[in-house]
This record gives sequence, structure tokens and C-alpha cells, in this order.
Amino acid sequence: MNREFKIALEKKRIVPFPAGKNLVDRELEASQQDLVEAKDRQSNGRFKYATITAYYAMFHAARALLYHAGYREKSHHFLSVALEALYVEKGELPHKMARAFKNAMILREEADYHGDFSEEGAKIAMESAEDFLNIVKTLLGKK
Repeated sequence: MNREFKIALEKKRIVPFPAGKNLVDRELEASQQDLVEAKDRQSNGRFKYATITAYYAMFHAARALLYHAGYREKSHHFLSVALEALYVEKGELPHKMARAFKNAMILREEADYHGDFSEEGAKIAMESAEDFLNIVKTLLGKK
């Protein structure tokens, strides 16, 4: 377990959440719905919202993993920290997928808070979200 994860537990930025196991399927469904919505927005040239919604597809899939492990995050950043500690370090989630999650988070923040988005960014977020959701489903035996 990495140091940042341990500190996050101590500071209650990541907390035990045994009830989360009952919410895994709900988070996967939210992820799937966001992915469908992101594709629709992209096909209609709404790249800002395609980027944002693609990230949220990844967010809900990542949260499904965290819930499955019995934890809950207090911020987007700490969801990323938990993914690294609970899945990447154990070799269950490819490092490139954790990087893709962080990249999509940055793309979402730029689009949402700064109005900085592009067709290319939306495409990257969309492809990452689709790959990420497929890997998460496989990890959780939901494929």
C-alpha cells in the first residue's frame, strides 16, 4: 500500500465503506449510461460535454472498483490515489488505464472550468472511457 493512500486513510480522504459492495452494479450502470450519452454528444459536435461526460463514465467505473474494495473517496483526486494503491500496484489494472483516468480528469476540468476543449480531447476521453469501462467490467466479472 503506497504512502499517499495511507495518508488519505489517516486523513479520512478515503474511508472504509462496506455498503459499497451493494452499489457496484449501480455505478457500472451509471458509467454505461454516461458513455452512451458522451457518444451522442460527440456525434452531435458537442465536444465540451462529450469530454465531461466521458470522464464521468470513467469516474463511475473507477468508483465501482473502489466500492468493490470496500472504500469510498472524498474527492476525484483521491479516487485516483485509491485506484493506484488498490488495483495498479497489485497488477490488476494496467498503469496506462490509471494514467488515462488522470488525463480524462484534466480534460474534464479544463472543459468544465476553463472552456478549453476540442474534438481531439473529446475523442481521447471517449476512447479512454470505453477501454476503462471494459477493463473494469472484466476485473469485476461483469463482462
